[in-house]
Amino acid sequence: MADDNFDVLVIGSGPGGYVAAIRAAQLGLNTACVESRETLGGTCLNVGCIPSKALLHASELFEEASHGAFAKFGIDIQGATLNLDQMHAEKAKAVKELTGGIEFLFKKNKVTWLKGRGEFVDAHTVKVGEQTVTAKNIVIATGSSVTPLPGVEIDQAVVVDSTGALALPKVPEHLVVIGGGVIGLELGSVWKRLGAKVTVVEYLDQILPGFDGEVRRESAKLFKKQGFELKTSTKVTGVTVQGGKASVQVEPAAGGEGETLQADAVLVAIGRKPNIDGLNLEAAGVKLTERGQVAIDHDFRTNIDGIWAIGDVAPGLMLAHKAEDEGIAVAENIAGQTGIVNHDVIPSVVYTTPEIAGVGLTEEAAKERGDVKVGKFPMMANSRAKTNRDTDGFVKVIADAKTDRVLGVWVVASLAGTMIAEAAIAMEFGATSEDIAYTCHAHPTHAEALKEAAMAVTGKPIHI
Repeated sequence: MADDNFDVLVIGSGPGGYVAAIRAAQLGLNTACVESRETLGGTCLNVGCIPSKALLHASELFEEASHGAFAKFGIDIQGATLNLDQMHAEKAKAVKELTGGIEFLFKKNKVTWLKGRGEFVDAHTVKVGEQTVTAKNIVIATGSSVTPLPGVEIDQAVVVDSTGALALPKVPEHLVVIGGGVIGLELGSVWKRLGAKVTVVEYLDQILPGFDGEVRRESAKLFKKQGFELKTSTKVTGVTVQGGKASVQVEPAAGGEGETLQADAVLVAIGRKPNIDGLNLEAAGVKLTERGQVAIDHDFRTNIDGIWAIGDVAPGLMLAHKAEDEGIAVAENIAGQTGIVNHDVIPSVVYTTPEIAGVGLTEEAAKERGDVKVGKFPMMANSRAKTNRDTDGFVKVIADAKTDRVLGVWVVASLAGTMIAEAAIAMEFGATSEDIAYTCHAHPTHAEALKEAAMAVTGKPIHI
């Protein structure tokens, strides 16, 4: 017999799960959340988005302080040294503050935290450890985990995944990153700034799969300028570890003569897969997609009445903010309201230096749908970027040739992650490039580059 009955039971406390639980509780529903970690927040807060940004920020400060970046501004710093233990400690402090904040919000909103792994018994019953609970509505929000590379064993010492790469006890002399996507480039950037030689091996012909083609090419140039070695169109055929060192066998993706890379550390970052193992979805009758994700409809319902799914475990972009929006929407749908997520307007950000961000369609995808107009503006011509001496990158606006409606915006700039929010809001409201071009932007700001790129769509930028 079940110990407790809830209106809503959320399995997983990541950005989607904890938000869904809090929103459901706010709407007056008796809510519980299942989480097996000792802390709430899922991968993102514990071993993903948050700790990686802490290390990215700290490593950027170190690089600036130790490589004379301040000298041109009249600030002379000499003798800057790395205290990696302190850097890790500050990262852990930030994680503790944020995960603790979610625990506080659970208590504030009267969300019950059921500690343990959730396993379906039937469509309305879940076993959590030795406890069995029932719920009218169950939300699967179990997130994703690292996709393994066949034949490569992750030991979290020499061969690491993203979690291990956040906790390396020393700076490797040579780090080989397998995968030229967001995670590999961000974590590669951390260790590059701290002194490692970094080689990125990517199977495709360009880094950053899924991003706008021009952005991918520009990003590759900038990473090479920073000292990254990029081996694109290259596949890894094996990794062997001996004596605390790794040998990485690679060869051209199209076939050909291979070579061996010697490394102190290897980061496997080829993607992520939905967490469905151990859920016993068969007992509930929940169907999966061909890609092994939980199949849902527009409202996040699965094929079983009362069971819902959001975030990385469901189809769509594997992004924390996408999961958060779905968490709010699914809770509102359960409560009888109308929860909506516009999946066409979800920004993506790479938190390297410079940052790389995009929302909407790439130029390639937009052209497949019809005629487009494209406006570009280089950060080199932006007065604030020029003043700050951070002029790498550009802003690109893609608009429908007939209606002028903005279809996509792509930014390579030091503040791209922040700048892309304006583009997302504009697109959410169906803005045209003219709408952005005729909106007054404060001067001098990096955001003016978006205004100028929008003006360039119709061939009338002012500062180029």
